[in-house]
Amino acid sequence: MTVAAVLVAAGSGERFAAAAPKAFVELAGEPLLVHALRALLGAASIDEVVVVVGEQRRAQAAAALEAAGLPPAALVAGGATRAESVRSGVAATAADVVAVHDAARPLVSPGLVDRVVAALYDHTDTSHPLSAVAPALAVVDTLKLVEPTRMQVLHTIDRRALWAVQTPQVFARRTLQRVHRRLKVTTATDDLVLVEEAGGRVHLIEGERRNFKITYPEDLAMAEALLRTSC
Repeated sequence: MTVAAVLVAAGSGERFAAAAPKAFVELAGEPLLVHALRALLGAASIDEVVVVVGEQRRAQAAAALEAAGLPPAALVAGGATRAESVRSGVAATAADVVAVHDAARPLVSPGLVDRVVAALYDHTDTSHPLSAVAPALAVVDTLKLVEPTRMQVLHTIDRRALWAVQTPQVFARRTLQRVHRRLKVTTATDDLVLVEEAGGRVHLIEGERRNFKITYPEDLAMAEALLRTSC
C-alpha cells in the first residue's frame, strides 16, 4: 500500500490579514508550508507528497522548497474552495492512501503523521468501506451556545463528548474520490464532513497540542516560541 500526503496550501488566510497567502507567511525564517512539508517528508509512512498552492504561487513554492534544501515536490494549482484544492491534490497521485494536511499546521510531528496513517489500517472495516481517521484533542474550555445578535448565552454545552479535530486526515484514495464526487456540503471545512455525509465512519486518535492551526498573528508568535524551546 502506498501513501501520499496532500499538503493544502492554497488558502488566502483572510483572518491572518497578511500581504501574502498564509502558507507563505514566514515562521522562524521559512514559510509555513516548508515547515509542514519537512514534517511530512520525515514521516516513515509517507511515500510521496503533493503540494497544492494557488495558480500564481507555484514558482514561489518551488523556490521556497529549493531554498530550504527540500527535494522537489509535485506542485498543483488549487481551486476557489478547500474541497476543490483537495480534489486537485488527490487527482495528482495514484497512491492507495491519502493523508490530507493543512500547511497552516506547521508544527505537526512525523510521529503523529505515522500514527494517523497506521490507525486507518486498524479502523478500516470491509463492511463499511467509507472510513477516515484524524487526530483530535478533547475540548477543555467551557462552551456556550449564544444568540449571535445580542451575544446572549442560551445555554452551556456539555463538552465531555466534544473534540477539536486536527490534520492530517487520512483516507483510502477511493474513499476520498467517492465522497468528493457526491459533494453536497460546499462549505465543508474538512474532508471528514464529506465522509460523515456519505454515511461513513470517522475515527479519532489523540492529537498533539503543538499541532495547532495558525489562524491569527499571535498564533505565529506561539509557534516561534515552541520552535525556540525545541531547538
